[in-house]
Amino acid sequence: MNSVKKIMIPVDECLTPNHTLNEAIKFMKKTKWNTVPVTDLTGKLIGVFTRSSLYQMLLLELQQTTTIAKYIKEDIGTVTLDTTFEELEEFIEISEVGTGIVIDDFGKPIGLITTSSAVLSFLHSTQLLKGQLETILQTSNLGALMTNEQGSIIFVNEKLTRMLKQPEDRLLFTDLQQIIPKYESSSFNKDVHFRINIDSDYFVVRLSTYNMPNGKKGFIALFQNVSELENMAQELQTVKKWKSILQTVIDNAYDGLVMINENGEIIFISPSLIELFELDNKTIEGSPVDTILPHLELIPTLKTGVADISDFMEIKGINYMVHRIPVYQDDQIIGVIGKIVYRQLHEVRERFRRYEDVEKKLQVSSRKTEMSRFTFKEILSQDPQMEKLMRSGIKAAKGRTTILIRGESGTGKELFAHAIHSSSSSGKGPFITVNCAAIPEHLLESEFFGYEEGAFTGAKQKGKMGKFDLANGGTLFLDEVGDMSLQLQAKLLRVLQEREFYRVGGTERIEVNVRIIAATNRSLEEMVEKGEFREDLFYRLNVISFEIPPLRKRKKDILLLSESFIEELNKQNGTSIIGWDPMVQQAMMDYDWPGNIRELRNVWERAMVFSENGNVQLVDLPDYLLKKVGYDLLIEEEETTIPEQSLLEKAEQIAIQKALIKSNGNKSQACKLLGISRSVLYDKLKKYEAIEVN
Repeated sequence: MNSVKKIMIPVDECLTPNHTLNEAIKFMKKTKWNTVPVTDLTGKLIGVFTRSSLYQMLLLELQQTTTIAKYIKEDIGTVTLDTTFEELEEFIEISEVGTGIVIDDFGKPIGLITTSSAVLSFLHSTQLLKGQLETILQTSNLGALMTNEQGSIIFVNEKLTRMLKQPEDRLLFTDLQQIIPKYESSSFNKDVHFRINIDSDYFVVRLSTYNMPNGKKGFIALFQNVSELENMAQELQTVKKWKSILQTVIDNAYDGLVMINENGEIIFISPSLIELFELDNKTIEGSPVDTILPHLELIPTLKTGVADISDFMEIKGINYMVHRIPVYQDDQIIGVIGKIVYRQLHEVRERFRRYEDVEKKLQVSSRKTEMSRFTFKEILSQDPQMEKLMRSGIKAAKGRTTILIRGESGTGKELFAHAIHSSSSSGKGPFITVNCAAIPEHLLESEFFGYEEGAFTGAKQKGKMGKFDLANGGTLFLDEVGDMSLQLQAKLLRVLQEREFYRVGGTERIEVNVRIIAATNRSLEEMVEKGEFREDLFYRLNVISFEIPPLRKRKKDILLLSESFIEELNKQNGTSIIGWDPMVQQAMMDYDWPGNIRELRNVWERAMVFSENGNVQLVDLPDYLLKKVGYDLLIEEEETTIPEQSLLEKAEQIAIQKALIKSNGNKSQACKLLGISRSVLYDKLKKYEAIEVN
């Protein structure tokens, strides 16, 4: 856009010689112009009517119906849209009316340029230019100063103040010779460069002159910190060293490496490949890879962008493989790397074969013997009580003392038992689990101690080893020990005391070295009082006791466990859940979790299956959970209401509903729980009409 057009005031209407004094007054009052263009009937500019002309007519006490024709100034200057700022500046300086009239190619006025608008525009341009120059100096990393004709500093930029480690106010009006001792104004007649030292820093200075408005010359000095240049040179040298190191790594880290660009031309090949494929006499770099090394088949990878590995190939009796890797820049394939492996390939294959054999043996061994699967590191908790229990469990694991783990169903008692065994000296030994509540009572004894051939009808011909046999040298975990019969309790007590037992139907005494870890969700003390559990066995089991707190008493762990379950279940079920709605989190925290961690995992598995958008929503949770925490009505309202509630409104509605449930419908008590007045509560109830208390 032309500079004149930027600063002019557009003219939409003008005066004519036939306009009266009254009309001119009204026009100038409306436009607030001191100078008004006057045109003929064709719209062509013929002069201007100024405020001084207006005053003249008023002083002459002319009638307001008098036309302005005789008071028009005709000898005026005009400008066009093509007028430069320099021409405009000169025009305004000599203008008698202080306002320039902008005309088009037909001589019709299209705008006004006042002295104030021009000055403001010039000032803005000057400030803009100053800012641009300072930005250039800043990005060029140069310090700069200017002086007047006496050599006194009148300007310094911020970069120079940091270079010289002096504030701006100390540098301004200082003589240039104090900073640049080599400067002598009398002998200075051309631009010069020299090196100076200031406070242990070295600078290259360019000193030149500039013309001042008064016709005299001032000085401009530009400073470049040589130390920075020397650092850059050192960095460049370091880069060269790294290049040499990387070249050596490329030459030796892989058996062979070849790179091609997006055109399929070789841009690098390691010397080992030149020797392997006998390419000494060929021009390689810049040549098409399909001409030099077609058997590597790198071009298909360049087209597909998919990395792959070749089958075994052979050259001169040497087996080799090619790993083809595409190279991307942003989303564009710019080349392919071919990594060739051939050295000691036979030995590598032999080691892999041995490794696979060992893996197979371990898998067979693990199928025969049950082992511990968890450690204390896999018990996730942020609860202080749980952390204390884990520290105590690690200490208890060091001995062979019998341990009793208490806790509600689903709190992780078996996981805790696994962790204790893993931390013990026999952690690599067997970990055998017996669920005393899951095995029929008449089979418990044979399960524990095994049986001899022909011990009972249906017994195996060679007999069977019991759990104590299998756990020898390790741990026997008795889950739900409170469900064991009194008869079996007596036999278990003997094993714990004597460390020996007889198989069912057998006469040979068998000695075992087994650690017992028992778990129960029942109160063994109450069972002892009722005669349902042997007192002597209770004291034998209760040497070291751990009470696993239920999930409702360790609320901090709910979200921690939830994140772990989401990751585990995504892998297990192929889902893609990344999080949950804040209302889901609130529901999880409000629920009491009677089934503890087991229930939490089951709820997440169900919710993740039903979730449709990657984030679990309130509607994905089981109905019984939502009803228990009072969120079921909210779900029903969401399904029947078209406009969605805000998160704040949802939370507010739930809080009111829960307060009414806790107060059994007593609104005064609900107000106290919520911390609001009855009138506010009634307003909210009216707003959320779906809230009811059953």
